[in-house]
Amino acid sequence: MLAGQFGQRLIASEPIDGYLKDNTVENGRLKDVSKYNPFIEYEMKVTSMNMERFAQFQFQGHNISMMNGYFDTQNPELTIHKGEYVEKFDNLVAIAEAKNTNKFVLNFWVEDLEKERNRIINLNISELATKIKYVNNVIPYYYFQVADPDDNVIEITGEYTSKNEEFNE
Repeated sequence: MLAGQFGQRLIASEPIDGYLKDNTVENGRLKDVSKYNPFIEYEMKVTSMNMERFAQFQFQGHNISMMNGYFDTQNPELTIHKGEYVEKFDNLVAIAEAKNTNKFVLNFWVEDLEKERNRIINLNISELATKIKYVNNVIPYYYFQVADPDDNVIEITGEYTSKNEEFNE
């Protein structure tokens, strides 16, 4: 979910209160799990946490899991690893420090796009929230984007009525 380390874009068309439609678990590797708590908890509380290594958020039968990529290296006495080491998947520090390419984007749907954008801005949980944008490939698509604390992109779409030829549709 939250590390941009995945090679594909995740699109979920379910309402935001349903969150991830097709994936029951997404593991993100983060630089600092604790800085995500205020970002995530505006809507969900941490369901379980394993020290500062792993946090889970469960909602409506879905689960988002976030992992602190530095924990194992900083606390070798607290973690046992067994099995084949694969650099691409198991070097958690390198993953946490890798440049975020935003290849992985969460996409949520809401009933009132403008209301949700205002709510997120008022909660002050992101330093970047775009204005509402418009794309028309087959049908009109309205959305805005926010960045989470590690600069991952979250795209929010939904019902919106443009104002006074806002997009000259």
